[in-house]
Amino acid sequence: MYVRDGKSRDETWLRDGIGAMGLGEAVGEPQEYVIAVEEDSDERAGFGRLCVHTDGSTVCELIHIGVHQSWRDQGIGAHIIERLLTKTGDAGVETAYILTDEPGYPTQLGFERVDDLPTPLADRRRKKAAGGDDEVVGLAIDIDDFEMPSRLRDAFKTASGAAEEPTVDAEEFGIDADGATYKYDTGG
Repeated sequence: MYVRDGKSRDETWLRDGIGAMGLGEAVGEPQEYVIAVEEDSDERAGFGRLCVHTDGSTVCELIHIGVHQSWRDQGIGAHIIERLLTKTGDAGVETAYILTDEPGYPTQLGFERVDDLPTPLADRRRKKAAGGDDEVVGLAIDIDDFEMPSRLRDAFKTASGAAEEPTVDAEEFGIDADGATYKYDTGG
């Protein structure tokens, strides 16, 4: 498993994933995202985006962080956040923010609740509250304070998706495939 920058070819996959997880509308270019990818199968497991607000000062927000259900609880989200924080540092910003209604996950990585948010984030939080999402809280982290829990680092090394759906053949249903007749011509 590794986390890479998004590419143009990821656009449809990102839009579908963001919509399916109920994370709002996909915004921005695929290159603004990072994507967790399984090395052997090249299967994409999760994603996140760094949104840079420039309204007087530069504010970095981590948004659209999601991991597909079959890949959860394996440290993938934490590694996505780690990569986004590296990009925050590359942008010359020391603090990153998240607006979330599920603060438990980011707080285990060092994020702390912040009531006095920078203007663009305070505005976004107000809009979310006006839209009925009043449980959203602001979290922040100094990027130098981020520490990956060893259990998540270890889990990421061996992450794997859920097993494929089992296939069922005709004999398991008590059908003799050699002697069965079909309503339609099956070509056999």
